[in-house]
Amino acid sequence: MSDVAESREQTWLNKLFASQSFWVSVALAILYIGMALYEPNAFGTVENFANMTRNFAPFGIMAIGMTVVIITGGIDLSIGSIMGLVAIVAGLFLTWEYPWYVAFGAGLAAGLICGAVSGFFVAYVGMSSFVVTLGMMAIARSLAIVISGNQMLYKFGPDAPIVKAIGQWRWPLHTADSWLPTWIPQLSSHFWTMVVFALAAGFAFNFTAWGRHLFAIGGNEQAARLTGVPVDRIKFLAYVFSAFTASIASLLILGYSGSAINALGQSYELRVIAATVIGGANLMGGAGTAFGAVIGSALLEVIRNALLMAGIDSNWQGAFVGAFIILAVLLGMQSGGKSLIAATFEKILPRKHR
Repeated sequence: MSDVAESREQTWLNKLFASQSFWVSVALAILYIGMALYEPNAFGTVENFANMTRNFAPFGIMAIGMTVVIITGGIDLSIGSIMGLVAIVAGLFLTWEYPWYVAFGAGLAAGLICGAVSGFFVAYVGMSSFVVTLGMMAIARSLAIVISGNQMLYKFGPDAPIVKAIGQWRWPLHTADSWLPTWIPQLSSHFWTMVVFALAAGFAFNFTAWGRHLFAIGGNEQAARLTGVPVDRIKFLAYVFSAFTASIASLLILGYSGSAINALGQSYELRVIAATVIGGANLMGGAGTAFGAVIGSALLEVIRNALLMAGIDSNWQGAFVGAFIILAVLLGMQSGGKSLIAATFEKILPRKHR
């Protein structure tokens, strides 16, 4: 029995140390603690922690959707433009003084239609996901500009306070009669929405037939098709889900800012793809986790915030993001059937010595 228990423990440790998201978590913790010690009155404050969680949460939500697409071996370049279109459609309905739920529903429908069109051409027509979503990126952005008249929308009518309350809601609250200590950060609705998405996606990836089908398609699409997996339907739904996450992120940002601009989400797709890959998703398909998507998004936000706090030109952010993408892909490359992290770990600490 003890041998069995030891074997299980080794298997658990092997998986942990071979996981890219684990090492990204370690890097994130080291960077955060180092910066908090270096800039305790700016970076290490509770307010800055809460701001960072609010800033990276929309990217984390979209990265979860992107992870689903990448697991199937695809890519979605249209999510940034979908954000812009969703914000403008919802903003227009609010400007016309429709109730907030009608406006949000209209925006959500616009995003889902974009995802459904992309999913149809990728799954049922067999076109490249890169080409289809690149086209959708241009179409959605153009529609957002045209229907908004290239104007910012901010006169949201009688439901404007409700919209702002949705985007600016925080929990836990620090009221005068609250027993909570002030060092506990007030986390935004963006963050809690991301947590719900991450838990739901993590459950689906590990315990549902839908999750198993996603990984089967990414691992070998032809083999999955021969074993009866509904490949076309699963791939179609992956793009719809990606558009859904982009739509939710857009509506949260709309509520927080209290305005809608057609440029919302511009170039966000790069940062979302970067976060997904850094978190361990394989661009060739067949690998990815919800936790990795969230932790990758958090790492990029901490890097961005650290650069600002350290007084480094923010234009260097792109260089850091690009370097992390290359490093993440390098670590995820296969060596003898294992990722470089797992292969290196095996060389440093062979199984018989563990």
